[in-house]
Amino acid sequence: MQAQTREHLSPEVAQAFLDGLPEKIRLGLLTYAAQVNFPVEAVIEMAIAGFLDEDAVNFPGCNPVSVDFGSKPTGLS
Repeated sequence: MQAQTREHLSPEVAQAFLDGLPEKIRLGLLTYAAQVNFPVEAVIEMAIAGFLDEDAVNFPGCNPVSVDFGSKPTGLS
């Protein structure tokens, strides 16, 4: 079976992610998603993409490699 690259966060992965979060953070994401009428996976994707690249609103638009965080993570050349 060939590995598949995903452009967006799936509902199943988003649920697994939510299940591992502290209750107040999980409820905050779910509440925000309901308020803006977006699927919670889109809200999680927006939060991660925006953290890594302030100009991004989703994974396809995110370019974290171009962001200078001050130092490279260990293990990267």
